[in-house]
Amino acid sequence: MINMLSGSDQTELTFVAVQTRGATGIHSDHCGRSIMTKNSPGKPKARRVPMREFSRSLPMSLLRAREAVMRHFRASLRNYDLTEQQWRILRALASVDTIEVTELARVAFLLGPSLSRILRDLEARRLIERRVAKADLRRGVLSISDKGIKLIEAVAPSSEAIYAEITRRYGVRRLAELQEMLHALENSLSGLRVVGEGSGEAQESD
Repeated sequence: MINMLSGSDQTELTFVAVQTRGATGIHSDHCGRSIMTKNSPGKPKARRVPMREFSRSLPMSLLRAREAVMRHFRASLRNYDLTEQQWRILRALASVDTIEVTELARVAFLLGPSLSRILRDLEARRLIERRVAKADLRRGVLSISDKGIKLIEAVAPSSEAIYAEITRRYGVRRLAELQEMLHALENSLSGLRVVGEGSGEAQESD
């Protein structure tokens, strides 16, 4: 009836469309489901979808929480001409000596085409180094450069200050509990079979 969202988010929308003579609006019924009313003549019709209310969608709750956090870091990163994805890659590379490109894509949650573009930009700025793996000349191996390490050291104070403010406002114990719960959620879902996995519908944030 109404295409309110696109992609995977559209499946999260739960609504009951009721055609009445009243005004158009969205409300919640006694079961917590959304009700959409529309001014339309004729016999009232209703369509019920057995899904939770959109505002209680777990993926959307996680996205909103992520956005609430990341908007504080973006301004700091812009001061150093860095995007979220570039910073994510530099942080991942700083935690290891070397890493293969395919493994970096996995740990940084980036798709191949986006990763290739970001790596080219970081290489052009001499923030990372790339070479071929000795064991397999077809595989590329990446590491962070000395210039990249210096950039992380420059960004670190403002990044840690933001972390400190988030911790102060949310609470040390609550933040630790939240991280534990998120790890537990990730681990509990790791063995769950994903319908359609491998069909090319990979996800990538920002």
